[in-house]
Amino acid sequence: MKTYSLKKSEIRKKWWLIDAQGKTLGRLATEIAVLLRGKRKPTFTPFLDCGDFVIVINAEKIHVTGKKLEDKKYYSHSLYPGGLKVKTLKELLEKKPEEVIRRAVWGMVPKGKLGRALYKKLKVYKGPDHPHQAQKPQVHQF
Repeated sequence: MKTYSLKKSEIRKKWWLIDAQGKTLGRLATEIAVLLRGKRKPTFTPFLDCGDFVIVINAEKIHVTGKKLEDKKYYSHSLYPGGLKVKTLKELLEKKPEEVIRRAVWGMVPKGKLGRALYKKLKVYKGPDHPHQAQKPQVHQF
């Protein structure tokens, strides 16, 4: 029996809707990364983008365990001397809750050209509304 290799023309992509309300950040991010990558599909091919699109709503209602709200830090640098900026998870959740989920998922997708293509299929929204009704997303339960 030969190993089947998926071709680009045979890829079928779905749209999934995930409600982040009350979900733990890390567990939600791993589930999103698996959907983006397409690892649960029987036609999974490691070097192709065979995953699905993911829409995440209610990003501001995410849950974290322990003292991560105060202890977890996000770093950015302007590439100028003294340009390091540090924000806690609590600050980032208040200003840009979508960014928290995006950064968690970015750490779980492969780096490089394939990872950037996967990352573009992630749509995160602060509230319960999203502009992707025309794609008829299916609600994902986990």
